[in-house]
Amino acid sequence: MVPCSVVELRQYTLHPHRRSELVELFEREFVESQEAAGIRVLGQFEDLVVPERFVWFRGFRDMPRRREALTVFYEGPVWRAHRDAANATMVDSDDVLLLRPVHPPGGFPRRAREAGSGNRESRVLLRILHRAAGADDLVRFCREQVGPVLEGTGAAPIAWLETEHAPNDFPRLPVRERADVVVSISVLPDAEALRRHRALLAADLHWMEEVAPALASRLTGDIEERVLRPTPRSGLW
Repeated sequence: MVPCSVVELRQYTLHPHRRSELVELFEREFVESQEAAGIRVLGQFEDLVVPERFVWFRGFRDMPRRREALTVFYEGPVWRAHRDAANATMVDSDDVLLLRPVHPPGGFPRRAREAGSGNRESRVLLRILHRAAGADDLVRFCREQVGPVLEGTGAAPIAWLETEHAPNDFPRLPVRERADVVVSISVLPDAEALRRHRALLAADLHWMEEVAPALASRLTGDIEERVLRPTPRSGLW
């Protein structure tokens, strides 16, 4: 587990056919250089539904150290040398959620990272739940009711996070300031396990008749779901 109290979930929309270019650049230039600045690069992924989407997580010890680390990196030589190449692949890089870990508390799961060791068969299932006004029990409900159903259908969450409401004190990089979300992360071994999870969930009467309606009453809008494949050097598989 990586100790961190602040996590960014960053979702980039890229120009068509540029994702592999960004992944190669990111993993060659932006992993060790960010970590040297005090940023924990937690995991990076290709969206398997939207080929123009690149998703990644990074973590920080706390908000003051986030500001310090981002300043060091974005004013440093590596970003200056490669920012034009990175930005040229992107249509939008401002879809960013500022989060804090709920479970495990105070950290984020990560495996040892080695070049070329990523499990390209695995699927990371990301669900973003938008909290309705007054749904103060959403995290507890997810942990006590949603989590066991996901586990029973083969997609046990390895992490739960919720919005960090501290002001973004590095305005050079925007975040979704008005967001109020709970995020779950599940890891499945392959595409067949994902298919099986979805089939079991759709056939689970307790989920369909009790848990899902109760969850929907605590949300505003639909659940955002991402099906992700780890990049070769992703720290989360």
